[in-house]
Amino acid sequence: MMDIYHTAEKPHQCSQCGECFLCFLRKRDLNIHQRIHRGEKRFQCSQCGKCFVNKSYLRIHHRIHTRERPYTCTQCGKSFLRKGDLEMHQQIHAGEKPQQCTHCGKCFLRKSYLKMHQRIHTGEKPYTCTQCGKCFVTKPNLSNHRRIHTGEKPYTCTHCGMCFLRKSDLKMHQRIHAGEKPHACTHCGKCFLRNRDLNSHQIIHTREKSYKCDQCGESFSQESNLHSHERVHADEKLIGVRSPV
Repeated sequence: MMDIYHTAEKPHQCSQCGECFLCFLRKRDLNIHQRIHRGEKRFQCSQCGKCFVNKSYLRIHHRIHTRERPYTCTQCGKSFLRKGDLEMHQQIHAGEKPQQCTHCGKCFLRKSYLKMHQRIHTGEKPYTCTQCGKCFVTKPNLSNHRRIHTGEKPYTCTHCGMCFLRKSDLKMHQRIHAGEKPHACTHCGKCFLRNRDLNSHQIIHTREKSYKCDQCGESFSQESNLHSHERVHADEKLIGVRSPV
């Protein structure tokens, strides 16, 4: 057994994990893993009822309730639930991105990020909404989308009580209370809450007019201005329909 530890050999292979068969150092680790395929989750959280494949997963989950984060980064002070998460985080400081896309050469910190990215190239959207049929690249995107159907807004601002669909929307909103405007224009120094607002502003400096009317060819620097202009054509058509021959 000690020879296996030194050679990093993993002789116990799972035959149910698709093309990249998962391998394990010990047979008992393989047996625990195979509970996932059998749907066995014997270990239940006493606080929320969520079930887990093994005791160690349950122990890690308990830290969510206790707010315990025992693994701390010595460089930035950020804390983590799991040792593996800390090790992954430390690669950010080291500048390591070992996972490279064979299609475009872009590099990623985690294999899961690379796999998600590669769906852009393959066009794969494996997560489908059962209510409207819309498909998504990631499971979190599907979860966020489902809230549109349920009306759920689980992220609440502690300052004003306003609720949001996504955590990112709440973070963006909280900048209003904090007075944060992190996106600065390199031409004039004006600051903006969102990157898209900065991009719209910078068109003033570049004089770029990328939004063109299909009906008359007039161009606009902002999409909102194009939409306002298109209403003029819509009104003209409406007047034409109503006018007597």
